[in-house]
Amino acid sequence: MLTTSAADTADVVVVGLGVGGESVAGQLADAGLDVIGIEADLVGGECPYWGCIPSKMMVRAGNLLAEARRLPGLAGTVEGVVPDWRLVAKRIRDEATDNWNDRVAVDRFVGKGGRFVRGSARILGPRHVDVPGVGVIEARSALVIAAGTGAAAPPIPGLAETPYWTNREAVAVEELPGQLAVIGGGAIGCEIGQVFARFGVRVTIVEAADRLLPLEEPEAGDVVAEVFTAESIALELGARVTGVEHGGGQFRVHLEGRETIVVDQVLVATGRRPHLPAEERAALGLGGEPGPLPVDDRMRVTEGVWAVGDITGKGAFTHVATYQADIVVREILGKAGPAADYHALPRVSFTDPEVGAVGLTEAQARARGITVATGIALVPSSARGWLHRAGNEGLIKLVVDAHSDLLVGATSTGPAGGEVLGALAVVVHAKVPVAALEQMIYAYPTFHRGIQDAVRDLRAAQR
Repeated sequence: MLTTSAADTADVVVVGLGVGGESVAGQLADAGLDVIGIEADLVGGECPYWGCIPSKMMVRAGNLLAEARRLPGLAGTVEGVVPDWRLVAKRIRDEATDNWNDRVAVDRFVGKGGRFVRGSARILGPRHVDVPGVGVIEARSALVIAAGTGAAAPPIPGLAETPYWTNREAVAVEELPGQLAVIGGGAIGCEIGQVFARFGVRVTIVEAADRLLPLEEPEAGDVVAEVFTAESIALELGARVTGVEHGGGQFRVHLEGRETIVVDQVLVATGRRPHLPAEERAALGLGGEPGPLPVDDRMRVTEGVWAVGDITGKGAFTHVATYQADIVVREILGKAGPAADYHALPRVSFTDPEVGAVGLTEAQARARGITVATGIALVPSSARGWLHRAGNEGLIKLVVDAHSDLLVGATSTGPAGGEVLGALAVVVHAKVPVAALEQMIYAYPTFHRGIQDAVRDLRAAQR
């Protein structure tokens, strides 16, 4: 039986103050509960310091360079575009991360009445955690686990012995390498790879699948691949990395049946792994190997224990973490509210062109036994796409349940693809029949008007 002093107890203990945990802890403290928030790294987590915010500053800078280079034939001539990474690094350091200092976030939480503990918490059970140098802390009413995930490196021979980068090192870099190999062609690898290429780095992206962005529609990955090739980004698709070596200031990336890639730096962007070890899962009464925590539709792990964010395995997105946080706050405060529902989960890869997607891909829908109908509209063939011309690559794809006439998934690839996605996300979320989309008035000439073109393509295929 564990015993603690009153000073080491709280109504709610939140382990991990990334986006989701910070939201839960702050809202509950605001509501008057006694909350202890524990964080070993920076309050706010991956998103504000190494993910969403600084990486999109990088993307914005890269896109500006690309737009400047698109002037010829449309608006004038280009005497020469000179990239300067120092400006980007300074903005990330000064505006996004406060030089990777979380004092503002800590003060914000404490200002709401929360108690902050800096340290790595070890979960001892549904009510108790241990923080080295602090001791055992008891949660009187609720334990919320928001331990997050960390970059995961594949078991490639030799890789662990090299000074490879993850997204953290790539975001914090002050001076760019001359050549970069990116292992992983998902959203993170593609975003960072394209940005660096636009700043003059010779980039090679290595992806085990036969296309970029393998979790999205094949058509979207094909569009991005065409753009990358045009921007001189080398692609090794369907490639298996057999080993990585480092010496003499260079990396050698060995590929099965292909030429070895020799570069100055390697970025590993092959996914993320939950932080919670097996013994802590066992302490919660859960079996199995380390992995996402099983949660119900109220984010409950077990009696008195909830989880939010990446650790739940429902999508490594800030918007999922904050969505789940609101559910947990309502649960702990005893307020009514809807359960978690991910059927209209939106996601955006901030490449250029952007790839926005919501709900199911065509392959996922078919795997669920849905009778699928699809419609596709090409952005360059739309009025706005034709007007846009340079940088107008993209498409809109609709995935429809042919029996119910409901949109179950959609992809918007192109300029402002993530913004066009907003309309499609509403349709999937609200379960609006495609018949209703046929009757809408679409503003002309806009990128989102391509939705109407995709609906017409769908109906033509159904006749």
